[in-house]
Amino acid sequence: MWLDSHCHVAASEFDEDRGEVLDRASADGVDAFIAIGSGYGIRSNSRAVELAAADSRVFATVGVHPHEASELDDELRGWLDQLLDRQRVVAVGECGLDYHYMKSDRDVQRSVFAEQIATARERSLPVTIHVRGDEPNAYDELLDIWLAEGGGDLSGVLHCYTGTLEFAKRAMDAGFFVSFSGILTFKNDRGLRDVAREIPLDRLMVETDAPLLAPQGFRGKRNEPARVSVVGEMLASVLDKPVDEVARITSANARALFRLDEAASID
Repeated sequence: MWLDSHCHVAASEFDEDRGEVLDRASADGVDAFIAIGSGYGIRSNSRAVELAAADSRVFATVGVHPHEASELDDELRGWLDQLLDRQRVVAVGECGLDYHYMKSDRDVQRSVFAEQIATARERSLPVTIHVRGDEPNAYDELLDIWLAEGGGDLSGVLHCYTGTLEFAKRAMDAGFFVSFSGILTFKNDRGLRDVAREIPLDRLMVETDAPLLAPQGFRGKRNEPARVSVVGEMLASVLDKPVDEVARITSANARALFRLDEAASID
């Protein structure tokens, strides 16, 4: 069985058929979904939390995407703290640095990311990370903040990884898992298959980032969590491992990081 470790199933793109989307994924062997709260405006976090409360297959994250960093104020900080107290909220995020689109100033992104890491440390929660951009190097700055604010006590996942093998190794040493999305299946995979081949299986996850990044064969269409198996099958091919082994281990990795058994038991 697969686990989609990063999907935006609470987004408005699924408002008309969300139940059908989740049922299709379940029928295709996806038994749990990490619904990411951030990325569609800070207030959208509540949609993921509410979905997790209503559907036992879904768990939520709460955070501030780097695109949204300039929106954060004291009122929203207090509101986010309340959401983090809700059941089935299993991580902070997605948060991080994005120096490609620059929808928030770099200094603001760095400050808000540091706040998010401090919050995760205070609450003993894992973190799901977004990082993009090379000028200056967002990857290096992100890891510096992670180590400074996390103090080596945190774990997390680099979602939709598109970085180098060298950085992935440094990040794993700092407590990260590495998650691959539909980009791994693209004809132009940006060298990701070579990177994935060198990542230990016990540090790997798979995701869809739905409704974005539909895998090869579905490009140009709305992505769905059911297609996480397409990513997983490509990963299995890259690693020369049986598909069922990759499904089992990547799902176990996500369950362990997000402590899903514990979160489900307190409902």
